[in-house]
Amino acid sequence: MLIVGLMSGTSLDGVDAALVRIEGTTEADVRAETVHALTLPYTDARRGAIHRAILAGTADALCGLHADLGEWMAEAVVRVCAEADIDLDSVDAVGSHGQTVWHRPPAEGARGATLQLGDPATIAERTGIPVVADFRSRDVAAGGQGAPLVPWVDRLLFSVPERARALQNIGGIGNVTRVPPRGSAEPVFAFDTGPGNALIDGAVELASAGKLTFDRDGKLAARGKVDEVLLADLLRHPYFAAEPPKSTGREEFGQPFVARLAEAMQPEGDRDWLELIATLTELTARTIADAYQRWIIPLGLDEVVVTGGGARNPTLVARIAELLAPIPVLGGEALGVDPEAKEAVAFALLAWAHLHGVPANVPSATGAAGPRVLGSLTPGRAGR
Repeated sequence: MLIVGLMSGTSLDGVDAALVRIEGTTEADVRAETVHALTLPYTDARRGAIHRAILAGTADALCGLHADLGEWMAEAVVRVCAEADIDLDSVDAVGSHGQTVWHRPPAEGARGATLQLGDPATIAERTGIPVVADFRSRDVAAGGQGAPLVPWVDRLLFSVPERARALQNIGGIGNVTRVPPRGSAEPVFAFDTGPGNALIDGAVELASAGKLTFDRDGKLAARGKVDEVLLADLLRHPYFAAEPPKSTGREEFGQPFVARLAEAMQPEGDRDWLELIATLTELTARTIADAYQRWIIPLGLDEVVVTGGGARNPTLVARIAELLAPIPVLGGEALGVDPEAKEAVAFALLAWAHLHGVPANVPSATGAAGPRVLGSLTPGRAGR
């Protein structure tokens, strides 16, 4: 099968698309090869529309964004196929994560709720390809967190003999999957570690009055000095001590969080802003390392592989490596796939699982009542 996986994550930087050739009909014999991958970056206008919807979206704004995101995601499908010289009619399905605009984990006996926009009917209409979407909702309905969703794929594709791996994705939010050695009967263990790039990006945007959207190569953080008092206060956030299964998002660690910090601190000049950026970078590194010390390392860990936008921040990755030493911290190339496309590839595999009736959530990671087939299918052009 040829399937396009689509991912638009919490960094809000664009739509990742991966055209994946998948062989096999069962979990035991499935194989995946990335034919081509790309990122369709969000323009400032598109990114702004998503931000506004997350922060204060009206019903009208959310409705319009749902349709617009469908158009943008269809554009990514068309482009990735065109660049690979693959006819759309040759593609069997699209697996679309959509754009999370709100995620409310279960708490105190109340079920969770999650909302990903990006109209699958629009994607199907523009491409003619069947679309599997809305992957998180079934796990949430079964009492789970609905996140992380990639652990099933992580074990399927990235387990290795005789080594336990932690696959750390750093998007807007950070999440980790501990993958036991290949052939082990141990369950996969996964959860959201907390903020990834979201707080750093938010501080950079405020510091630059919107001229910059992220800390390229970690250069701003490297110039700043960590405020240890502020860091200690931030580390007392209850999310970090909560036990897995757990998930979070920009609702908790997003622009409003950074705006409140800036209002309290009243940064004046570059020095103060660099200090805030350095402190938030250290917060991301420290919360990842602390999560490992609490819940991952006690299970046994041989190596860490970092992917996502945060993997391109040398300052952040260096601090994670220092905090986790002597455990090796590797780049995404260790997985044998384009690290930029890893999560888009995962949603191609999740669409494959839906089409084959294979449950693809991991109850030990999400807390769901049991295994569930994820996603809903929107038919493509007549006869497909």
